[in-house]
Amino acid sequence: MEVISKLAINGDRLSANINRLAKIGRMPNGEICRLAFTPEILQARYLVQQWMVEAGMTVHTDAAGNLIGRYAGLAEDMSALATGSHIDTVPSGGKYDGVLGVLAGIEVVRTLRESKTRLKHPLEVIVFTDEENTMIGCQAMSGTAKRSPEDYKPKAEGTIETCLEIIGGNWDDLAAARRTRADMAAFVELHVEQGAVLESAGKEIGVVQGVVGMLRKAISIEGQANHAGTTPMDMRQDALVAAAQVVLAVQEIALSMPSHPVATVGFLTVAPNAVNIVPGQVNLTVDMRDLSQDCLSEMLERLQLEIKTIATATNTQIELKPLLCVEPTLAAPQVQATIAQVSQALGLSHIAMPSRAGHDSLEIGRVTDMGMIFVPSQNGLSHSGEEYTSPEQCTQGANVLLHTLLQLDEMY
Repeated sequence: MEVISKLAINGDRLSANINRLAKIGRMPNGEICRLAFTPEILQARYLVQQWMVEAGMTVHTDAAGNLIGRYAGLAEDMSALATGSHIDTVPSGGKYDGVLGVLAGIEVVRTLRESKTRLKHPLEVIVFTDEENTMIGCQAMSGTAKRSPEDYKPKAEGTIETCLEIIGGNWDDLAAARRTRADMAAFVELHVEQGAVLESAGKEIGVVQGVVGMLRKAISIEGQANHAGTTPMDMRQDALVAAAQVVLAVQEIALSMPSHPVATVGFLTVAPNAVNIVPGQVNLTVDMRDLSQDCLSEMLERLQLEIKTIATATNTQIELKPLLCVEPTLAAPQVQATIAQVSQALGLSHIAMPSRAGHDSLEIGRVTDMGMIFVPSQNGLSHSGEEYTSPEQCTQGANVLLHTLLQLDEMY
């Protein structure tokens, strides 16, 4: 395909706005803390809203607190094309995670307005609420929000009801935030990769195949605490030995699957946790991720079989309990193809890859055609003050976003 116009976003302005927003919530060590529903996020939202208005958008906040800027299309009765991400951070984050997708979306609208260009479709730029913790913004928009407010635990002070009120949302009217394909034709999110795949491969653009599903289990292992000196090796019920075998089983299961899933034991406690006592109890967690729900189901089934074998061999009791189950969301084939074709037309190298981190697109892709564009993260670092994506790479990603939306405007 040929890029249908010579339009290009203003990379210097995009970079300047990223740096300006990074001043809000910046800590002395250079890391950024903008938790959802805090004064810092309110200040950031106000600044972003100003930029939306200056770009020619009308702005409103829905019941889930999502901040939505809308650039009118030639046919306002058509369903919208949408882009965006989030501007809240983890407690010690960086300046690109989420922010790039929001500010690039605003820059796309600025570019269209300055060139006196209107899409057929309305174009929306969405700032999703609390992506880093509850994900209530994208869940409400996709209709998957939990029914009880007790299911949401904001990191800021207060209940989810009071927190939503702070940013202009309304828990009692949360269902009104739901969107459907009838009013959102497609959603494309630009994001930093947060990993090292693009950098390692020497590629400029990641065409995301989908956002992986996540399956998390808590595993408790009960053995028998006993004297480390007087208990013979063949008479022990060592919970930590059993746990070590579970950890290795998790790794082997992931390595043996053809789709290259990932699996992690990231949390482990040992009791009594003393140098001269055989461990009697271990608690650990397993996190498994893949684009295929069938793969995740098979991994769990294999882990359950391995656990039975390990429990028998170590004379321990091992129990699994559910922690989290999130089904994967695949990117729409036509959106993936468009991103790849645009990248090629712009002379940017690209590869297809999954997103192994969760994003707002995970939920939005359940109700409309979804795509994601990745740009490299230096050294694969993210959720850190050291995360870095160069101004050139941010500009490249934003231009891919611009021309992808232009192409989708013709396709839908």
